[in-house]
Amino acid sequence: MTETNNLNSALQDVSRRELRDLVRTQLRMLLEAGDLQAAKSILIPVQPADIAEAIEGLPEAMHALAFRLLSKSEAIEVYEYLDYSVQERLIEELKSQEVRDIVDQMSSDDRARLFDELPAKVVNRLLEQLSPVERQATALLLGYESGTAGRIMTLEFIALKDNFTVSQALERIRSLANASEMIYYLYVTDAARSLTGIVSLRELVTSQPEQMIGDIMTRDVISIHTDTDQEEVARLIQRYDFLAVPVVDKEERLVGIVTVDDVIDILQQETTEDIYAVGGGVQSSGDNYFQMDLMQVARKRVLWLFVLLITNTVTGTIIKSQEDILTKVVTLTAFIPLLTGTGGNVGAQSSTVVIRGMNTDEIRSLGTLQVIGREAIAGALLGVMLGSIATIWAYFLQGRLEVAIAVGSSLVAISVLASVSGSALPFLFRFLRLDPALMSAPFITTAVDVLGVLIYFNLARVILQL
Repeated sequence: MTETNNLNSALQDVSRRELRDLVRTQLRMLLEAGDLQAAKSILIPVQPADIAEAIEGLPEAMHALAFRLLSKSEAIEVYEYLDYSVQERLIEELKSQEVRDIVDQMSSDDRARLFDELPAKVVNRLLEQLSPVERQATALLLGYESGTAGRIMTLEFIALKDNFTVSQALERIRSLANASEMIYYLYVTDAARSLTGIVSLRELVTSQPEQMIGDIMTRDVISIHTDTDQEEVARLIQRYDFLAVPVVDKEERLVGIVTVDDVIDILQQETTEDIYAVGGGVQSSGDNYFQMDLMQVARKRVLWLFVLLITNTVTGTIIKSQEDILTKVVTLTAFIPLLTGTGGNVGAQSSTVVIRGMNTDEIRSLGTLQVIGREAIAGALLGVMLGSIATIWAYFLQGRLEVAIAVGSSLVAISVLASVSGSALPFLFRFLRLDPALMSAPFITTAVDVLGVLIYFNLARVILQL
C-alpha cells in the first residue's frame, strides 16, 4: 500500500502525458504481480479517458482484467473512450450480464457507432439483450445511412413547449438532466413535435420565473436534416461555434441533436481518412493501422504501389524510345529524376491545398477555372524560380549551355503541368463522385512522369536541334 500511496501523491505533480505513462506502467506491474487491490486504487484519481488509454496500452490478455477493476459506473464511462477493437474484444471476454449492463447504459449515438464496427451476429445478440427503450433508440439510429447526421445524433435532449413558464422549464430540466447529454440548449417544439425555437440555459436562469418560453425563445433556429452529411454537420458547428445542433426529419420534427464532442470525433476520423488516402489508401475507416496484421497492411498498400509501378514502366518505355537523342547527348539522362521529382512535389502541393479547400469550403466563392488558373500561375512562378536555379546548376555540372537551357525550360513547363494537374484532378474526381484525396496522388504522379518526360525530350530536341 505504501507504493500505491506514493503513486497517488505523485500524480498531482506530473503532466497529463506523464500521468498516462505512469498509470499504464504501474498498472501493468501490479497486474503482473497479482496485486488487484493496489491496481484498483491507482485508477481512482484518474480521468476515464486516461484510464481508457492506459488499458489500451496493456497487453491484450490484461484488457479484461484491468477493465473489471472499475466500478459499474466507471466501466460504462471508460468503455465509451476505448478504441473499437478493444471494445469488441471486451464484449467477447466479459460475461453476458456485464456486457448487457455496459451497452445498455451507453449513450445511443456511441452505441450505434460501436455496433457499426461489430460483426452482424454480435450486434443482433446485443440488440436482443437491450431494454426495449434502448433497443428502439439504437434501431432508429442504425436505420439511417452511415455518415449522416441521423446516424451520429443522440436522442438524449430536452424539449420544451412554448406555453411553459420559465419555472416549469427549469423543473423539467431538473427531472431530465441526468438522462440528457446536453442541457445548455433547450429546444422548443409544438404539438406535432416540429422544431419552433431554441432557448439557452443562460436565458432561462436570467429570466423571470413567470415568463413564457415563447416570449424568450429564439425562433430563427439553424437545424440540419437526418440525411445531412456528417462533414457538413461538422462544418456547420465549427462555423457558428455551436455546442450542439438540432436534427429534424423530412416533416421538420425534432428527432435528435449532434453535439460538439461528436463533431470532434468526426473531424478526427475524416482527417485521418484523408491523410491515409493521400498516402495511398493504407488504412480503411475504423481500422487501427498499428494493430493490423502485416499481411493485411501489405494488401492495403500494394494497390497504388502497383499503379505507380505500371506508371514507371510506361515512363521507362518512353525513355527507351528516345535512345537516338540519349546516344548523342547522354547527359540528358542525369536530369530526368530531378524533373519528375520536382514536378511530383509541385503537383502534390497544389492537390493538397485544393483538397483542403474543398473540405473546409474555403474555395466555394471561387469557380473551378479560377482555382485552376490561380494554381497554374503559381506553378509558372515556381517554375521560373526553380528553372533558373536548375539552369545554372546544370551548366555548372555539365558545361553545356544548350543542355542547361533544356533542363530549365522543361522544369518551367513541368511545374505548370503539375500545378494544373494537381488542382484540376480533385475537381474531376469529385464530379465523378470519387474521393479526391485517394485518387489524386497516383494520377498526378502518372501525369507528371509520363508527360514530363515527353516535354523534356521534345524541348531538348528543339533546343539541341537534334
